[in-house]
Amino acid sequence: MLHENSRRLNRQDYKTLSLAALGGALEFYDFIIFVFFAAVIGDLFFPPDIPDWLRQVQTFAIFAAGYLARPLGGIIMAHFGDSRGRKKMFSLSILLMALPTLAMGMLPTYATLGIAAPVLLLLLRVLQGAAIGGEVPGAWVFVAEHVPGKRTGFACGTLTAGLTAGILLGSVVATLITTSLSAQQVADFGWRIPFFLGGLFGFVALYLRRWLHETPVFTEMQARKALTADLPLKTVVVSHKRSVAISMLLTWLLSACIVVVILMAPALMQKQHGLPAALTLQANSLATVMLIVGCVLAGVIVDRVGAAKTLMAGSLLLAASSWAFFHFAATAPQYLFITYALAGLFVGVVGVVPFIMVTAFPAEVRFTGISFSYNVAYAIFGGLTPVFVTLIMRLTPMGPAWYVLGLAALGFCLGIYLQRENRSQSLSYC
Repeated sequence: MLHENSRRLNRQDYKTLSLAALGGALEFYDFIIFVFFAAVIGDLFFPPDIPDWLRQVQTFAIFAAGYLARPLGGIIMAHFGDSRGRKKMFSLSILLMALPTLAMGMLPTYATLGIAAPVLLLLLRVLQGAAIGGEVPGAWVFVAEHVPGKRTGFACGTLTAGLTAGILLGSVVATLITTSLSAQQVADFGWRIPFFLGGLFGFVALYLRRWLHETPVFTEMQARKALTADLPLKTVVVSHKRSVAISMLLTWLLSACIVVVILMAPALMQKQHGLPAALTLQANSLATVMLIVGCVLAGVIVDRVGAAKTLMAGSLLLAASSWAFFHFAATAPQYLFITYALAGLFVGVVGVVPFIMVTAFPAEVRFTGISFSYNVAYAIFGGLTPVFVTLIMRLTPMGPAWYVLGLAALGFCLGIYLQRENRSQSLSYC
């Protein structure tokens, strides 16, 4: 059991969810703002005489480096989260994110530093990745261990929606900058503004988290002296292989869908179909709002019908809506807003993922189990997805759609597997 199972959410629960979600939104903004200015950053931080496709691949590779750095930071923070407390690591991740984000905004470009510019950008991106590696798993564990067991889906869905709101905030800031400034002004100084804001947001989030309390589950384990005596990572790898495998596959679904449909799509539509930056960012903002709604709905539905059924139905809707979005973006852009909104809503099926993960591992190693599975999978799948999609688009313009379709098939198959396990009662999280 995660916590008391039968009581309703009280005022303190809602306060915890609100502060955790808001702090997560501000930190996630710091991590993803890079991708909204990927085209500008590519022009400024790489030699002007290289092919455009190579510049795009290199820019997304630096973006991907943040994902590749997540496991190390996540595993270290999770180790101390399972042994010293959830809240301490939940606050530390904020500070580790704010500082490199602020530094990015002050970084000289290739014209000033030459090859040192992209190298420094890469190093700062790695530091961001280490910070977010501890933030997301820690946030899911934190809220799940505060609420009643029968509201775990809602808590995880709400927290995931909060993280997604960070993407929305990034999209809104990017839209305001690109519509308020000329392209030359954005290249001269405008691209730096969102990184300065990100540093400020990070310190605001750090302040907000001082009002949060340690989770009742960890406090109880501490009082009973029930904290794991072994190395948490060893326990996870040796004793929870099936939970790790399921969590990693679900992380592939979560990471790649958000990266392709939400983060990469605006830049892809600008480059491939010649759509105006302001238009694609406005549509992206709408899709992200719908994603927030979808995450909360997925959490509510999970609490009512279970994870397996929610995952199967959501995967089918994801497949249909994402295919329609990418198809009409190329052939009928007048339908961009409605198709992008529907795609965003059904990407919200990823709201079921944290519910499965937080209930798949025992409390003693929950933080480490989620952090290891989530961050290693995110480093592999989330990190390589931008590069892979960019390369397969050289073969077919519908490459992103085919990729998301494959992920939806994976989600549906996992839902079937979880349903069978649920019937045999060998797993408790379906």
